[in-house]
Amino acid sequence: MRSKVLLASAILFLLTFISCGGNPEAVAQTTTGGDVGRGSAAISRYGCGSCHIIPGISGATGLVGAPLSGIANRIYIAGVLRNTPDNMIRWIEDPHAVDDKTVMPNLGVTHQDAIDIAGYLYTLK
Repeated sequence: MRSKVLLASAILFLLTFISCGGNPEAVAQTTTGGDVGRGSAAISRYGCGSCHIIPGISGATGLVGAPLSGIANRIYIAGVLRNTPDNMIRWIEDPHAVDDKTVMPNLGVTHQDAIDIAGYLYTLK
């Protein structure tokens, strides 16, 4: 069953990638429903770069959390969630609801901002 889910996910990603002409931003926006530009601005506004290294975000050089380069290709988010757009959004909105021992703070990220941030993060391959 698990292999069927992985295969279906891979096929869906491939079809999305092809339909978007291979453009990583278009793929990320289609996959998450988020706006990459608004996501970039939200990442700066919430200060995510004070804890994470985030490619493409000015001043995002934090060494507390994991670097987010390549986050779109990782299997897990925070070591506990399968890396899917819904899980990414869930994690960004309320990390303590997922893992009560995480050091990632709940920043009060709105649902729309979480969608947009996920959109940006899915461009980081």
